[in-house]
Amino acid sequence: MSSIKQIITDLSRGTTEIINTELLEAKLRRSQETGKPLHIKAGFDPTAPDIHLGHSVLLRKMRQFQELGHKVFFLIGDFTALIGDPTGKNQLRPRLEPAFIEENAKTYAKQVFKILDPKKTEVVFNSHWLGKMTPQDLVALTAQSTVAQMLVRSDFKKRFDAGREISVLEFIYPLLQGYDSVAMKADVELGGSDQKFNLLMGRQIQQAYGQEPQVVMMTPLLEGLDGENKMSKSLNNYVGINEQPSEIFGKIMSISDELMFKYAECLTSLNLDELHQMHPKEAKMKLAETIVVQYYDAHAGQAAREAFERVFAKGENPEDMTEFSLAQAKTGLSLAELLVDLKLVGSRNEVRRLMQQGGISVNNEKITDEKWPLRPGIIKVGKRRFLKIS
Repeated sequence: MSSIKQIITDLSRGTTEIINTELLEAKLRRSQETGKPLHIKAGFDPTAPDIHLGHSVLLRKMRQFQELGHKVFFLIGDFTALIGDPTGKNQLRPRLEPAFIEENAKTYAKQVFKILDPKKTEVVFNSHWLGKMTPQDLVALTAQSTVAQMLVRSDFKKRFDAGREISVLEFIYPLLQGYDSVAMKADVELGGSDQKFNLLMGRQIQQAYGQEPQVVMMTPLLEGLDGENKMSKSLNNYVGINEQPSEIFGKIMSISDELMFKYAECLTSLNLDELHQMHPKEAKMKLAETIVVQYYDAHAGQAAREAFERVFAKGENPEDMTEFSLAQAKTGLSLAELLVDLKLVGSRNEVRRLMQQGGISVNNEKITDEKWPLRPGIIKVGKRRFLKIS
């Protein structure tokens, strides 16, 4: 059995802050002595069911606790999603319909088991206890914080100073998230670094209800492929864990050398010292293959690497490119329309941008005309997308 100190060192990898380490050590030691697993909590609002590598930073930390024998709760905030987390928002978020939340929650729950051990994961919904609170319960909960304390939050303060609306409902959100920790008797809560206020509120609410406060472990917000903005599907800078192995591999190869090491630290168990000693290209290929293996298998990782080398090192075309027959084409169909229809690009605007940058070609000749007439050939879109027109 690893020492407590070594366990904490391993758990600390890929975190930005732990509050507090001494309490974590005490909880882990008590767990070892009594054989009683710790309750590990992480909450997810079911508003974006497509899980990408940004989400996996937190999920991998949950998996670490599972492998240490602790009880992991994957909390779906179906009740709190009716309010909407105000973190980072400059205006009141619209309330989500319960049917929409329920559907997204089901999709979310299915995807997480690519990372978490389903036998060691308890999926819970906070409507099970928050939905049963009486008006008296809610009044008692609101007494555990003050308006002044809420206005310390940077997002609330900015909105208040700018004269923008802050609803009382939004003040209640962190209190409800904090009460989740009471209901679950959480020993450790995991969350992104942007959630610090809400996570600390959990400690405060637990103490108010006579519980030992939870340890807070925060993970970084992973930058997307652009290296600047938080990974997000809406910004199209994400790597989805359900994407094809070749797509995952290619996207990882497109990141900067600097970002590569952050990905390696947060998304894998690779030896960082060994990675630093490798040539950057080889290190990045090692990282890309490792990530593909995590979500598929060793064969898929090797195949993705070989496909990448064929296309980018040897200049060959991929074997699994999208195909389109001219016999299927409707009269007047343009290349731009076809690329959008086949989901090789997100919009006509993206087609225009790529063409302006010289990012679309046919048989290695750049295309600059959106209305380019379709004809047989290999269309290359950006660096990793290919279309064979026959």
